[in-house]
Amino acid sequence: MVSDLDRRRFVKAASAAGLIGLAGCSGGPGDDGSDGNDSTDGSDGSDGSDGSDGSDGDDGSDGDDGGSDPAANIGMVYATGGLGDGSFNDQAQQGVIQAEEELGISFREAQPDEVAQFGTFQQQFAESTDPDYDLVSCIGFLQADSLSDTAESYPDQDFMIVDSVVEADNVASYTFQEHVGSYLGGLMASLLTTRDFSAGAGSTSGDSTNVGFVGGVESDLIQKFQAGFEAGVKAGSEDVDVSVNYTGSFNDPAAGREAATAMYNSGADIVYHASGNTGTGVFQAAQEQGKFAIGVDRDQSVTRPDYADVILGSMVKRVDTAVYNAIDATVNDEFPGGSIVSLGPDSNGVEFVYGDQLGSEIPQEVKDQVATAREEIIAGDISVPSEV
Repeated sequence: MVSDLDRRRFVKAASAAGLIGLAGCSGGPGDDGSDGNDSTDGSDGSDGSDGSDGSDGDDGSDGDDGGSDPAANIGMVYATGGLGDGSFNDQAQQGVIQAEEELGISFREAQPDEVAQFGTFQQQFAESTDPDYDLVSCIGFLQADSLSDTAESYPDQDFMIVDSVVEADNVASYTFQEHVGSYLGGLMASLLTTRDFSAGAGSTSGDSTNVGFVGGVESDLIQKFQAGFEAGVKAGSEDVDVSVNYTGSFNDPAAGREAATAMYNSGADIVYHASGNTGTGVFQAAQEQGKFAIGVDRDQSVTRPDYADVILGSMVKRVDTAVYNAIDATVNDEFPGGSIVSLGPDSNGVEFVYGDQLGSEIPQEVKDQVATAREEIIAGDISVPSEV
């Protein structure tokens, strides 16, 4: 007998061959015999490894307890790497959990293992009739090609995508000014690496002349992080260079650890990553080498507390805001189909936050320079490059 909890959990697909067929799809991806309108509770597995506060918080708002129908049914298709990354996907999940709590929506989740599965999951949500999904949220730029085809095939289905632009009347595209937040992280890194500084399990030496950047899949999007970071580093000191390594994956901690270790061994004190779960390896290397790291997308000193003693700060990208706003617009019949919404520091779309454990140790003069730069960017006095 399948328990109610099991019905609410979303099983991660092992391969495309194991996916339910599209014909007659009822309930969306991962249909397991339930009625398909269950909101989920962090279905990446119940071990809570993502540090989210919604890992077991299903409150029955989907109407299974005899209550009213949900305000909207939402399908979530996450980026490869899945939930539990303590970063990008988990941040997106916070947006739909907030919508569940505040707006009374119901949602289900899909966690593709590879890019080839994006289209299948998008189509399954679009074809579902029980429930009929009001919005399908596609998380990550790698979904753009599949979504272009899916949106055309299902013109009556509304979609939103994060981190890319799909030109279709039934798609709302949400982008971020990642280069701006990365600039602030680069400025802090440059100001710290050129002085003697110790805190937690890490330290810098004032004679350091380089810091590092580890990216996941090399692309225009991730190069925005790199470009902003490099510009911030140069703003802090013209004498500091940036070592760059793209691992080719958002879910390979071993590759992240190897790349960061090489940078630390070459004299880098601080490494910034924009690589999803691959960044866990960067944090591991920082601890092993007694150096520092900068997180991405969420405050990773909180979502990765085991590494809080080496995480100086994080470039937070409010993917949760994009997801929540799209759902809120759907509930209120104001869905911005065909539009592009850009979120930057002026709308708190991106921000640089200091580490939960180390933030208080960072010199105030460094923080002041970072805060001044943020205000100058918003005022238009500093132009941050978005291309390398």
